[in-house]
Amino acid sequence: MEQLYVFGTGHAAVTRCYNTCFAIEKDGEFFMTDAGGGNGILRVLQDMNVDMTHIHHIFVTHSHTDHILGIVWMVRFIGTKILNGSYEGQLHLYSHKDLLPAIETLCRLTLQEKLCRLIGDRIVLIPVSDGEQRQILGMDVTFFDIHSTKAKQFGFNATLTDGRKLTCCGDEPLNPLCAPYVENSAWLLHEAFCLYEDRDRFKPYEKHHSTARDAAGTARDRNAENIVLWHTEDTDLEHRRERYTAEAAELFHGGIFVPRDGEIIPLS
Repeated sequence: MEQLYVFGTGHAAVTRCYNTCFAIEKDGEFFMTDAGGGNGILRVLQDMNVDMTHIHHIFVTHSHTDHILGIVWMVRFIGTKILNGSYEGQLHLYSHKDLLPAIETLCRLTLQEKLCRLIGDRIVLIPVSDGEQRQILGMDVTFFDIHSTKAKQFGFNATLTDGRKLTCCGDEPLNPLCAPYVENSAWLLHEAFCLYEDRDRFKPYEKHHSTARDAAGTARDRNAENIVLWHTEDTDLEHRRERYTAEAAELFHGGIFVPRDGEIIPLS
C-alpha cells in the first residue's frame, strides 16, 4: 500500500522547516511533487533514507521559488547518477507546458553541460494539460489547473491501490471550478498558511491563502475523509500540530494530520 512521505511543510518564507514538498511511495518507488526552494531537499531525502535511484517521476506544480528551485538540485544529483551508471531508466519531469521551458532554462544556466545533455534523453520533460490522466507507479493520476490568481499552477488526484482518491489541490484555496477533482477524497492535501485566529498577523487572504479553519471547511464541504494541513508559517513549530488540529476540528470531524518535516503517513 502507498505511503505519504512528507519532505517539507512550510511556506515560502520559512526558516525553521523546509518548504512544502512530498512524495507518494509505492512498492519502494516514489512519485515526488515539488522539491522546495534549494538543496535542503538533499538533506531531507538523506534523513528519510530515500534513495534517488528510486525516484523516476517528479511533478512540479508551479514556478514559485519554494517549489521549483529544488528541482535543479534533483536534476543535478540524479543526472550525476545517470552519468556514473548508478541510475536505471529515465527521470520523468511533469508540469504544465508553460513551466517546462523555465525548468530547462534554470538547469542550463546553472548546471554543467554534460548534465544538460541528458535533458530530452534520460531526463524527459513531459507537459500535462488540464484534465489529463497518466499512469504513474500503477496509479491513475489526473492533473488539473487550479485556476490560480497568481502563477499558473496545477494540482492532481491519484487513485490509490485501495480505490480511494488522494488529491493535491496546490497551495491556494480551492477554486469551485476544481470541485469535481476534490469531491469525496480519502486524502485531501491542503495549504493552511496560518491559524484563523492569527489572520490579522499573517494576512493569508492578501496572499490568497487559507487558514486551518478555511481548509477544514473545504474538507467538510467536499466530503473528504482525511485532511493534511501544511504550507504553514513556522513561528511555533513545537505547538503547531496541536493548535492547527484543534482549530480544524471545530469544523471537520474526519482525520486531521498536521505533519512535521520527515514524517511518513500510511495511506491505507
